[in-house]
Amino acid sequence: MEEHLLLILLGIVVGAYGTLIGAGGGFILVPLLLLIYPHDRPLTITTISLAVVFFNALSGTAAYTRMGRVDYKSGLIFASAAIPGSIVGVFATGVFARGPFDMLLGVLLLVVSLWVVIQPTAPETPAAEDSAPNSRVLTDAAGTTYRYTVNRNLGIAISVLVGFLSSLLGIGGGIIHVPAMVQVLGFPPHVATATSHFVLSLTSLTGSVTHALHGDFARTLPRVIPLSIGVIVGAQAGAALSARLHGRLIVRLLAVALALVGVRLIVGAITG
Repeated sequence: MEEHLLLILLGIVVGAYGTLIGAGGGFILVPLLLLIYPHDRPLTITTISLAVVFFNALSGTAAYTRMGRVDYKSGLIFASAAIPGSIVGVFATGVFARGPFDMLLGVLLLVVSLWVVIQPTAPETPAAEDSAPNSRVLTDAAGTTYRYTVNRNLGIAISVLVGFLSSLLGIGGGIIHVPAMVQVLGFPPHVATATSHFVLSLTSLTGSVTHALHGDFARTLPRVIPLSIGVIVGAQAGAALSARLHGRLIVRLLAVALALVGVRLIVGAITG
């Protein structure tokens, strides 16, 4: 009972922060689970995390939908590209031992963190007419209008990689998708976090179903259930908080979390 309560509380924190920055919380949850359960295989950790990321993303998407910030057209295109990669990532997870897995995840998080810090602003997107190809005009529930242009082909290419890493590392992919959408594709940060959550809900569901068909959930449900309860609650809080923060601050919070977790995993992998 005590362990379940702690997992619920952990889920609330992970869900709130993950939804706030649009990353789904898996990038926080996986390293924490690696520390809490040091003897578990990477496959077990990623199975738990991916299922929890799905519930986090589903709850967060519902909240962002009410705010009117989800770009469904772009999200469906990106998800269609990411889903095949997420299936392949599930099968690749069993290849890694704990040491190399921790190191790979740590380096990935640290590199993305540095990238966000070095290039903190989104690229200038050409002013386009509302009817121009790939242009987007989105007005949220608060009346804020976002105008931007989407490089669809580049977004598809990025999404394939995101889908693969999503299932391989159990982090949901948002930790890569959000910076890429903001820094490379020119999405407004608030739209990027909301749309990323929508994509996450589809890719993490695909990865979780693949794990389920393999029977990977047989021994993980006692952890998945309390964590999922927590993230569903936390995601609503994170989405509400995001409405009060400037987009650049959200990106900075993302970078800080990435760096701290990445360094911790690298040090742990080196010291054994």
